Amino acid sequence: MTKLESWVLGEWVQGDSPGRELCHAVTGEPVAEVSSTGIDFRAVLEFGKKRGGTALREMTFHQRARMLKALAQYLMSRKEELYEISAATGATRSDSWIDIEGGIGTVFTYASKGRRELPDTRFHVDGSMEALSKGGTFVGQHVCVPLEGVALHINAFNFPCWGMLEKMAPSILAGMATVVKPATVSGFLANRLVQLIDESGLLPVGALQLISGGVGDLFDHLTCQDVVTFTGSASVGRKLRRHRAIGEHSIRFNMEADSLNCSILGPDATPESDEFALFVKEVVREMTVKAGQKCTAIRRILVPKGMEEDVIAALKKRLSRTTLGDPSVKGVRMGPLASLGQVSEVKERVAALREAAEVVHGDMENFEIAGGTAGKGAFCPAQLLYCADPHGADAPHDIEAFGPVSTVMPYDGLDDAIALANRGLGSLCSSLFTLDNDVAKTLALGVAPYHGRILINNRHCAGESTGHGSPLPHLVHGGPGRAGGGEELGGMRAVMHYMQRTALQGSPTVLTHICEDWMRGADRYEDRIHPFRKTFDELKIGDALVTHRRTITEADVVNFGCLSGDHFYAHFDEIAARESFFERRVAHGYLVLAIAAGLFVDPAPGPVIANYGLDNLRFIEPVYINDTIQVKLTCKQKTRKDPIPDEKPRGVVAWDVEITNQDDVVVALYTILTLVEADEAPVSA
Repeated sequence: MTKLESWVLGEWVQGDSPGRELCHAVTGEPVAEVSSTGIDFRAVLEFGKKRGGTALREMTFHQRARMLKALAQYLMSRKEELYEISAATGATRSDSWIDIEGGIGTVFTYASKGRRELPDTRFHVDGSMEALSKGGTFVGQHVCVPLEGVALHINAFNFPCWGMLEKMAPSILAGMATVVKPATVSGFLANRLVQLIDESGLLPVGALQLISGGVGDLFDHLTCQDVVTFTGSASVGRKLRRHRAIGEHSIRFNMEADSLNCSILGPDATPESDEFALFVKEVVREMTVKAGQKCTAIRRILVPKGMEEDVIAALKKRLSRTTLGDPSVKGVRMGPLASLGQVSEVKERVAALREAAEVVHGDMENFEIAGGTAGKGAFCPAQLLYCADPHGADAPHDIEAFGPVSTVMPYDGLDDAIALANRGLGSLCSSLFTLDNDVAKTLALGVAPYHGRILINNRHCAGESTGHGSPLPHLVHGGPGRAGGGEELGGMRAVMHYMQRTALQGSPTVLTHICEDWMRGADRYEDRIHPFRKTFDELKIGDALVTHRRTITEADVVNFGCLSGDHFYAHFDEIAARESFFERRVAHGYLVLAIAAGLFVDPAPGPVIANYGLDNLRFIEPVYINDTIQVKLTCKQKTRKDPIPDEKPRGVVAWDVEITNQDDVVVALYTILTLVEADEAPVSA
């Protein structure tokens, strides 16, 4: 029997025997033994901080993002090895796809978002400069830097790959070394995933470590620079959150716990409607995918009063077509639970639920299995219950059977539906099925305070919807109350969880130098060379051009109006303009921009390839006919682009543009982006 090793201190290490035996979910046969006894957990944390963390912090966001992309590509090329092992967890091929390719896809997403949304630096400038003084000589700026500890990720058993990768990707992108502690029961799959990551050679030594087995005294050695994330049962999460070190050192602790999620059928969704059919399909899918072992699974089915029989009949019909058995057998749609222990727990929870609800589909003792044996494999049939009085019963709102179990409950009006949904006291997600936009608005805003995510589904988006239970890396995953009160994922929100936000105060010039982002009021540097004649590498933050002046005439306004077709009254109607707050005719805003471009653009061929875009445009004051404008152009920020084969290296330069009139009053502010040739290719990770 295989003895799972831990990947710590730069090597694969076996824990002391005897270890815990792990069994095949389908056959019940032993597949591995696991133990972490004997590992020096203090040394593990120090190794991550000093070796892995230091190496990651020496890289820029873009270097780390390219590294993650290469890792995702490597894992995708080896995914079939993971599928083979995943079968031993009881997962069907489609279950494994969510776990394996869903996890790898999350790494791809963070690699992409890191290159598009973060700078090519080792820190992140957060938000705009804050003016702190009347004269503008004292300002503030927030920056985010990587914490110098270790991100400890404690994962649940149901998604050994996705659970690891969805936490690891943002922490590595942020620049934090990661220690992963997967759930033991499915740890053999997580173990192989880390082996593949190690074999890739893409991560710096110490950037990722794996603990196979328990965490021993690891929590005792955590510091204020560490981060702990936990996914699993609320009871275990609360116990870990109360650990002395968490409170004593104010350690960031993110908890994502199982919750009593619900799905609501709108009162407009009659049995003949598309929304009714979509609702039934989604409920059954959430009950049977991963055999209902999902923290986002639908546990409470809320339907309009009077439609209970129709919903139950439709659910029973669809559930009866779901074949339970060995996932390797053709036609099997639902595999076993992760372990026999899970089966016993689900039986206990269903017995407790039956005190307030009746079973309308499924028999826990007598059921058919395709290609498996009850008692050896961890098989559990789908259980559909009905609670006629959801307000008079606590069990359906308090007890979660972590398997293919869900309870139908009627509601009487939208306010009642909201009240029942919120009795879960904090859920990861809910879903609404309605074609009525007013119903959708009332329900969504009513349940939002108690839910981390809400899917509003109908015939218009169903074809592309990812479903009730699919967390996406772009959106936060978490919820209040019983769901843990934390947030995972959410794009850059997740990355910032592993960084320290610090407020810097000082002069615009010194903060510009620190942040590598020019701030208004900082020194500008002018020379005889036009900034557009400089390559990406020759340009320095603060390089500037103050243009000559240009008077805007009535002919300019008339010609621009005829060319653009913009004959707005304020540009052409003297009387109407006089009666407006303008008091007289003004130039088109876009005419001002066009003339400004003519003032600062250097027309001859050179390093500037193209105008790449325009951001944060604000028209501050009107420009009148016969006003004279001038432009100050300043190199604000530089971002090197990823190399393209057979093409010259290039980067994007952000220019601060300030347009003033003859009285030196600012009339317009914006940032223009140019694509500029570079002398050097980006340094690889």
